[in-house]
Amino acid sequence: MLNLPDLAAAALAFTLMMYVLLDGADLGVGMLFGWFHGEEERHRLALTILPLWDANETWLVLLAGGLLALFPAAAAQLFTALYIPLFIMLFALFVRAFALEYRGHASARTKRLLDRAFALGSATAAFFQGVLTGAMLNGVSSGSWFSLTSALCGCGAMAGYLLLGCCWTRWRLGGETGERASLLAGLFLVIAIVMTIGVALLLPARLEATWHFAAGKAFCAAAGALCIALPVLLYGERPFAPLLAALLLTVCWLAAGMLSVWPWLIPDLLPLNATAASPVAQRFVLWGLAVVMPLTLAYNSWAFRVLKGRVI
Repeated sequence: MLNLPDLAAAALAFTLMMYVLLDGADLGVGMLFGWFHGEEERHRLALTILPLWDANETWLVLLAGGLLALFPAAAAQLFTALYIPLFIMLFALFVRAFALEYRGHASARTKRLLDRAFALGSATAAFFQGVLTGAMLNGVSSGSWFSLTSALCGCGAMAGYLLLGCCWTRWRLGGETGERASLLAGLFLVIAIVMTIGVALLLPARLEATWHFAAGKAFCAAAGALCIALPVLLYGERPFAPLLAALLLTVCWLAAGMLSVWPWLIPDLLPLNATAASPVAQRFVLWGLAVVMPLTLAYNSWAFRVLKGRVI
């Protein structure tokens, strides 16, 4: 039976997963600007995410606020040890947002600069989100946030987001742009798999911890099946199928990673129960999240329903 700290951690895990699934595709589209050089293609790529990206990042705000309120001791430890990659990631998100919003009002020369900033900001944000994940899996301590594991996680995050971006592009744009995105998706899937295997080999204890749970075995098996099915779906006739498969694969990878550290918030350093806020504070915040999260989900669902058609 879940106690309050477990329920609080589950709420934060859900917000993290929603952020990765939604904004991950946006970051992937931003990085794809490096592979699509035509102005018309880039314009259509930008239009697919322009009405959605800011709502998707609401989940990142919920995650940060929830962590501060529900696990203040862990938040203090994490921000102390990880302030450099956190600052770089947040600054990259700002650059990416600035470039996306203003590119449509800029001259041709300025637009080219903004497109480079958009691609670079998206890639930097994706990489350092992976670096933060690797640091967490390693059991971060001050001054040791960058390692081979965090670098592999950074590259894996970039590849995973690019995979989501390619599948999103195939669904929203179709045509020659969608076909090219399908070809790139196969490459990024292979890179993501290689990075995942590399991290598992570097951290066998994390893999063993995941395998200890029946759910962990199920997530690993599902991830393997989706890795096999995704290349087939990329060349099928249903454009939404590969996007759904890529999203499910991301869920499996994230869930397996979260299980690998449970019941620790920071592996071998801070357990959930020892870092949680008071029960009164946890109940107050969880009731607030119980109201805000469904509203955010409803807004995201409504926005996707309105904008589900292909961009022409």
